[in-house]
Amino acid sequence: MTVKFGTLTEHLDRLGDGLASLAKQNDVLDRWAETLAVTFAAGNHLLAAGNGGSAAEAQHLTAELVGRFESGRAALPAIALHADTSALTAIGNDFGQEQVFARQVEAHGRPGDVLILLSTSGASPNLLAAARAGRLAGLQVWAMTGPLPNPLAGEVDEALAIECAAPTAVQEAQLIAIHALCAALERVLLPEPEVRR
Repeated sequence: MTVKFGTLTEHLDRLGDGLASLAKQNDVLDRWAETLAVTFAAGNHLLAAGNGGSAAEAQHLTAELVGRFESGRAALPAIALHADTSALTAIGNDFGQEQVFARQVEAHGRPGDVLILLSTSGASPNLLAAARAGRLAGLQVWAMTGPLPNPLAGEVDEALAIECAAPTAVQEAQLIAIHALCAALERVLLPEPEVRR
């Protein structure tokens, strides 16, 4: 269903729905942060993918991890699968668009890695194929999606689903979820020192 916005107020109302949904899932982000801390400590990687605006958000996540978020911590190993345009176009040409991420998961994914897939619809065939490839290869597979039920949520180990009718608001809430995940991860990696009395 496509929702059209007439005014800023209507857009903010829809975004409010998405943010209210996100606020109820703080435990998911905390759990993911704990898992990522263990993943990185073991020398494993985070792989991320999405299409369109969701690709930009997945790449935003990997940039925050490889670069920095709010602290001066060490670089963390995170790869955006859609960022290698030569591989993406070659795989699409040779194997079809449905395989553009799955093939890369087969190449780069190792047991102990985490794969996170972003989608407002939860119905993209290339993300569904990537989720299946990730689970087959022994990765932990997560998704950020729009409302349930959706096919992608059914293919992953855990989904953070934004319950909101507007895909644009879902995407905006997902960006906040990405920042919250990065902040939670840094709290795990760099706990504040205890104050002695």
